[in-house]
Amino acid sequence: MSWQYCGNQIKLWRTRAGVSREDLAAEAGYSYESLRSMEAGRRKPSLHLLQVADEMCGAKGILAAGADFLKPEKYPSSAEDYMKYEAEAVALNWYENHFFPGLLQTEETVRTLLNSHWPPLDDETVETRVAARLERQEMLKVQTRAFNFLIEEGVLRRPLTTIEAHRRQLRHVLAIGEARHITVQVVPSRGIHPGLNGQFILLETAEHQRLAYEEGQALGMLHADPARVSVLSHRHEMILRQALDPEASAKLISELLEEL
Repeated sequence: MSWQYCGNQIKLWRTRAGVSREDLAAEAGYSYESLRSMEAGRRKPSLHLLQVADEMCGAKGILAAGADFLKPEKYPSSAEDYMKYEAEAVALNWYENHFFPGLLQTEETVRTLLNSHWPPLDDETVETRVAARLERQEMLKVQTRAFNFLIEEGVLRRPLTTIEAHRRQLRHVLAIGEARHITVQVVPSRGIHPGLNGQFILLETAEHQRLAYEEGQALGMLHADPARVSVLSHRHEMILRQALDPEASAKLISELLEEL
């Protein structure tokens, strides 16, 4: 919506000032079609375009001020509600069957995943979201919070890029799991359990409110409904019964490191 609003404002000011799209495009150094896409909100209007349009249209800083509303969001809009509760949670139980949990990812892993996003993200958005994910990991240092991570064995065996990057990721998980308020448990790649349907996260706030979060291809769902949270809590218990204990999990990860 911010792209559409700023683009429409450029068009309105340009039309009011009698500036043609061709002239603005030439002055800003963009093609006619690029400018048209920005005005329609299909492409993010650049700071440079806003500044050029502001001067050509006599907007006196009004158009240029729109740049503040075009900064990349730290998180996808579908995850914003979850992030608010995650930051305040006193207990977090995370089950993951496709990727390393975001709170355990190295910067290399974060960048790899963001760079594979479709549709592609621009560099500014990638940098903003890398910084945001690494910033979230600071909560792991709070020893009065409890964290449990259940990770499918297949995740640990699948390098996303180079073998060396994968080694660093595995060592990172081992190091984090050494903290007394954090447990990392591996779910062996055998048998069947309810978690195979997808990842989820269980949260408990300081007020003892229990929530659950599920994430899919295109959206994330935060649940506060006790019935839905109960279902996912029971699923977590069933997965936990199949998981290796923390010591055996650390041993398996160490063995995987030796095999690489």
